[in-house]
Amino acid sequence: MARIFCVANQKGGVGKTTTTVNLAAGLARVGKKVLMADLDPQGNATMGSGVDKRQLPHSIYDVLLGSCGIAQARVTSEKLASAGFGYDILGANRELAGAEVELVAVERRERRLREAIVAVEADYDFILIDCPPALSLLTLNGLCCAHGVIVPMQCEYFALEGLTDLVNTIKQVRANMNKELAVIGLLRVMFDPRITLQQQVSEQLKSHFAEKVFDTVIPRNVRLAEAPSYGLPGLVFDPASKGAQAYLAFANELVARLATL
Repeated sequence: MARIFCVANQKGGVGKTTTTVNLAAGLARVGKKVLMADLDPQGNATMGSGVDKRQLPHSIYDVLLGSCGIAQARVTSEKLASAGFGYDILGANRELAGAEVELVAVERRERRLREAIVAVEADYDFILIDCPPALSLLTLNGLCCAHGVIVPMQCEYFALEGLTDLVNTIKQVRANMNKELAVIGLLRVMFDPRITLQQQVSEQLKSHFAEKVFDTVIPRNVRLAEAPSYGLPGLVFDPASKGAQAYLAFANELVARLATL
């Protein structure tokens, strides 16, 4: 059965999409079968995986509204597959922005994604869900079907405040909707060791959350930032870059950590 993880943080611009696509590529690289589900109406994870969101015959919007299943909506990227980083993509586009309004009147609206995943769960080792930067009905759909949450965060003061809000949200969802939900770990991203504040916040994270903080640290890296404009994860765009190597190490660390649970 697949391990289902949300990549979530209520704060925007913290590297959720970068983490989702590069972790998907990294897990695919180490031989895992991966589905990447894009729950953000901006569709950045879709585009960053080499798929044109404007050309999707079906999207996650159709899955949530019940007009098709994941098996019909998922696509693959030839660019990724030919490079040895192939994973399946459940893409998103602007249509998804209207899903929240349309889902309001639907029964079990927060479990629509969970019910759709059941049909394809056996096909994958990992299902990664890129969540929008807000506690919306879309994010709730992700949290309700996930076994755990991976939290990418920058080592800055305001990030700590946002983390408190997210942890409280996860506790509420676990208490009321999904008893399996847990924080898998915190991933420090866009890290610059030259900045004293980032070092201090990093130490605070480790002292407060201990083993929940992943050992891998993703450095601030130009090649990772450039990769989306080419429609590729950093791991495919420049495998030798420090950022790509860090995400590959993170994929290996995640697999190793799950083996001990």
